[in-house]
Amino acid sequence: MSLTAAVWIVILCALVMANLPFLLERRLAPWPWGAASGAGPAALRWGLGLVFLAGVALWSWGTLALVGGSFAGGGAATALFLLKLLFSLAFAWALLALPGWRGGTGGVKSFFDRLLEVLVGYVLVGTLGFSLELNLGNAFPQRWEFYAVTLALFLVLGYPGFVWRYMLRRRPR
Repeated sequence: MSLTAAVWIVILCALVMANLPFLLERRLAPWPWGAASGAGPAALRWGLGLVFLAGVALWSWGTLALVGGSFAGGGAATALFLLKLLFSLAFAWALLALPGWRGGTGGVKSFFDRLLEVLVGYVLVGTLGFSLELNLGNAFPQRWEFYAVTLALFLVLGYPGFVWRYMLRRRPR
């Protein structure tokens, strides 16, 4: 895979993940609070929230091992690499679809819920970007300044969704 292709994959994934919490009303993460958190005891809701965060950590570790450790040479190696990349993205999609599967689609998400979902998207896209950087063979250690700037850029990418959700006037039905 070329550097240009990897950069465009990360940019497109970041654009989608930064806007998704604002464009969807259904939850992308099973937070244990709020009206849409679903029925059931509080311990079960907190347990599902912790399982979700463990799933994000597992996905991050697996993506670094699977995609970052691959070799994207020519021919069959490239096809295998793209298959691993698609598998990783499908697992992330399944992880984000978990609240919809358990019926947590009702209610209105608060701004705090959306902000936490944006942060989860930042972690997912950052892990994907770092694994693609590892795959290209030039992974550099980053300090806090890098993460502060990339988080600010991620929030800027999410601005169209924020405007759509909170700043546009909608006509009553």
